[in-house]
Amino acid sequence: NHGISHDLMDTVERLTKEHYKKCMEQRFKEMVESSGLEAVQSEINDMDWESTFFLRHLPASNMHEIPDLEDDYRKAMKEFAVGLQKLAEQMLDLLCENLGLEKGYLKKVFYGSKGPNFGTKVSNYPPCPKPDLIMGLRAHTDAGGIILLFQDDKVSGLQLLKDDQRVDVPPMKHSIVINLGDQLEVITNGKYKSVMHRVIAQTDGNRMSLASFYNPGDDAVIYPAPSLVEKEAEKNQIYPKFVFDDYMKLYVGLKFQAKEPRFEAMKA
Repeated sequence: NHGISHDLMDTVERLTKEHYKKCMEQRFKEMVESSGLEAVQSEINDMDWESTFFLRHLPASNMHEIPDLEDDYRKAMKEFAVGLQKLAEQMLDLLCENLGLEKGYLKKVFYGSKGPNFGTKVSNYPPCPKPDLIMGLRAHTDAGGIILLFQDDKVSGLQLLKDDQRVDVPPMKHSIVINLGDQLEVITNGKYKSVMHRVIAQTDGNRMSLASFYNPGDDAVIYPAPSLVEKEAEKNQIYPKFVFDDYMKLYVGLKFQAKEPRFEAMKA
């Protein structure tokens, strides 16, 4: 019941796959060739087996700047983003309700002075000859707020970490997978945790993944909601207070490492 029409989802999936075939596949093959990835003999820890580009929706769209996008693809993605934004904001209100926070609290924190950051990472994970040696996407937690994932309904690969076990997130037609990022862990004072996840490369099938990130605005100030901080714990607050953009600058270099040292670094 995410409210996004199945026809629109089918259109977005078809156009994403057509765009990859037409504009990205050859580039990816050339990258693999020039990096010598076909012939690797030992584990690769500094690269991912993925082909991606990023569409920004808010505060200002960059869709007109992305080369090779057909008009019907742009139009479908624009409509899809409107539905996802609505869903993300509904989810934030549901989280507020769950936590006993006033309605709209999370949206307000995310707003900053120019509104939230919202964009979609369009990824394809082509067939990989050595999935035991290279990840589709290495394990990480997402830096931002709420993540809405529209993933391939035939080719699997997404895994999350729960109680130290890797759990598969199976493909499910017309579904949106909801994931939470580091900012929601901080704001909820650890009541919700950002989720460590990765993508396993597969030997056959090309996996499509559209991950839309509804994140705080650059100048949004992030800190635990006062009503969720236990009185005794105030003296020893686990989570820091920081400006979202500062966290992002730190995250870029440390994405594939544990989140706890990032939180410690932001305290300083």
